[in-house]
Amino acid sequence: MYPEPDVLVARLARWCQGGGCSEGVGPPASEPPSFSVAWPPTEEYLERLAERLGLHRHDLFLVAGVALPQEAWFFDDGAGGVLPQLVQRALSLSEADRRRLRDDARSMPVLRQALARRKPQPYEEYPPGFGGLLVEMFALRNLDWASGAEVMYSMSGVYRAASTIGRVGRGERQPDADLLDGFAAVLGVPVGVLVSLTGVHHPDPQRPIPAKVVDTAALLWDARHLTVGQVRQLSEPADALGRK
Repeated sequence: MYPEPDVLVARLARWCQGGGCSEGVGPPASEPPSFSVAWPPTEEYLERLAERLGLHRHDLFLVAGVALPQEAWFFDDGAGGVLPQLVQRALSLSEADRRRLRDDARSMPVLRQALARRKPQPYEEYPPGFGGLLVEMFALRNLDWASGAEVMYSMSGVYRAASTIGRVGRGERQPDADLLDGFAAVLGVPVGVLVSLTGVHHPDPQRPIPAKVVDTAALLWDARHLTVGQVRQLSEPADALGRK
């Protein structure tokens, strides 16, 4: 059975307290030795735990079943289709150029009048489960099944068809170690975070994510509310930098 949100958050807190978090980063001060979590957790608690885990706070809100602010779900649908191109170009850049690209993305204004609230199609209604949770984290980055599959392959080398991503979301296929590698790369978190959350066996949960993948995952997050035109604006200089 899929655990309740309090169990999921406690798993992540325990992983963090057990040494899984980044060096020098401890568990939230309010985390008791038993790893139990006062429920419902405060947003401040979730934000601090998310920071220590390397997750974005909205990802952890999904885990905890906490309502996200409305603006989190406003996107330009067309932009999602060109994000894989941006990702491919970003991965080929130097560290300095990736940093410059992120700065450019963050400096772009959010054109709210060009965005619309995401309206899941009937086939995107996911039952409670780890697959649905992970695919919803993709949706927070304006990635649907197809763009999510493309980005996953570029960032991790894990190839799965768009239909497979959908089957994972609907609970028709359970995530395995390879899929956790793929999701972890796109989310920009150590695979150990997802292993601790899902309980899926992984042969090397301590394997680090390459810096260029971490940077590109951060770029994806920065670009999630941009329009298709803005994403293309980012892709053009990224392409030029990559040809240097």
